[in-house]
Amino acid sequence: MPANRTVLLLPGDGIGPEVVGQARRVLEWVAAKRRFAVACDEDLVGGASIDAHGVPLTDATLAKAKAADAVLLGAVGGPKWDALPFDRKPERGLLALRKELGLFANLRPAICLPALAGASTLKEEVVAGLDILIVRELTGGVYFGTPRGIETLPDGSRRGVNTQVYTTGEIRRVAAVAFELARKRGRKVCSTEKSNVMESGILWREEVQKLRDEAYTDVALSHMYADNCAMQLVRAPKQFDIIVTDNLFGDILSDEAAMLTGSLGMLPSASLGAADRDGRRAALYEPVHGSAPDIAGQGIANPLAAILSLAMMMRYSFGRDDDADMIERAVGRVLDSGLRTGDIMQSGKTKISTEAMGTAIVEVLQGLAA
Repeated sequence: MPANRTVLLLPGDGIGPEVVGQARRVLEWVAAKRRFAVACDEDLVGGASIDAHGVPLTDATLAKAKAADAVLLGAVGGPKWDALPFDRKPERGLLALRKELGLFANLRPAICLPALAGASTLKEEVVAGLDILIVRELTGGVYFGTPRGIETLPDGSRRGVNTQVYTTGEIRRVAAVAFELARKRGRKVCSTEKSNVMESGILWREEVQKLRDEAYTDVALSHMYADNCAMQLVRAPKQFDIIVTDNLFGDILSDEAAMLTGSLGMLPSASLGAADRDGRRAALYEPVHGSAPDIAGQGIANPLAAILSLAMMMRYSFGRDDDADMIERAVGRVLDSGLRTGDIMQSGKTKISTEAMGTAIVEVLQGLAA
């Protein structure tokens, strides 16, 4: 079949190439066995791009990302590039992708699979069956607001400035994503901010409530201060279904929620742009974990977050829910069989390599498709 869909792979740094390599194996299996016509391209981002081209993201790579139907990214960064100026660090490549592709909605599921309920640092009964989706605004707020910078004051001391700023449009478009997703889940959204001390939080709360009252009366909406939400996530996380929040609080809360599941190595994410008139969205998928330079090249990294990010790609970019469900079931069955990478190793289980985990997933997929 001629390819009619395109995916750009950006493995990046550290363990990125290892985990993306296993996700690619799964994608190639889907293409071959599930009649999914897709063409893959691969390029550099982050430190790898700095080493090759002197910048964390080239114009040519950005053009490829804009042309692709979806992008799968591994990880960026590492101590090798720590001494570089702020605007040339590997992470600027990822931020540039988000901004230039207009990826304003970051979806981060926190799902505690039955086989890993005992791996969480919380009591098993608190996290067993956990299924939260955090929808984080990704292109606004304090990470992008101006003025920003570090200045020297007349007395010789220094001051750092960052600006938290949101507009009605930025708030409503990410809230709409949360409400639309809620209609496919539990029809329940918790909006999180700090309206007790921040004017931007007041605007956030008011605009989310207005949108719900105008267009999503079938979805239950609650509001919670971000600090209380952080506490509730470790006290009673199963009270939440979808949490929608801003860039800063979403960054913090999603990492906290991820650890409820037992390992950052298990968590995927999707970053989505606005839909065009044909329904196509720019989209970038990436595992939540970082580049983990301390284990890079050893073949021991956990590829499951990258593989689950691929499942999200099948669902959100290509509308192939059956393929996404099959990939997610395969991950569950492999874990149920007792196979583990080092980060999720438990007593009595079998420790395997990155490649062996990829092989196990493909073998289970073969059985599910039979």
